[in-house]
Amino acid sequence: MNRSQLLLAAMLSTFASALPAAQGNAEAAKGKISMCIGCHGIPGYRTSYPEVYPVPKLGGQHADYIVSALAAYRSGERSHPTMRGIAGGLTEQDMADLAAYYSAGAQPPATPPSANDKAQVCAACHGADGNSPTPAFPRLAGQQRDYIFQALQDYKAGRRKNPIMAAQVANLGKEDMEALATWFSTQQGLYVKR
Repeated sequence: MNRSQLLLAAMLSTFASALPAAQGNAEAAKGKISMCIGCHGIPGYRTSYPEVYPVPKLGGQHADYIVSALAAYRSGERSHPTMRGIAGGLTEQDMADLAAYYSAGAQPPATPPSANDKAQVCAACHGADGNSPTPAFPRLAGQQRDYIFQALQDYKAGRRKNPIMAAQVANLGKEDMEALATWFSTQQGLYVKR
């Protein structure tokens, strides 16, 4: 196996352990989303920690990715006090239900746009157009620009723990991260308003 294959295998095994054991129920989530819509349900809402940036769009994201992100907030792998507090009170069933609710309604784009040079390195996991076909990796197309930029900075600084992403951003400068964030945010995403 080459280095890329080893890193991909390591990442998939990491995500596999965080995949939902519970079957998600989108209807059941309607009674649980009040803690989410206070930020994610307000168009243009911006978080204030660790820097001010728009909160991510959730509608249409992969359910498995949402569950793994919530699990990472709950364990402290992702450092965001508000999200850690919210995720800390969620059961496995709550996470699966919220993921089922937010993942519902996404439709693939008719013709995916072609990736630019900066995004080619990301295509293996996140798809050529940023609409990841694999549930273990998040969709980036159409996501908030500042959110993507902040996530890249967090991976580089070690505030988000992921060996694949740490290796990918290690040689990226601020301008590279800004270019990636801008490019992905301008691609047609699969997000739906939720």
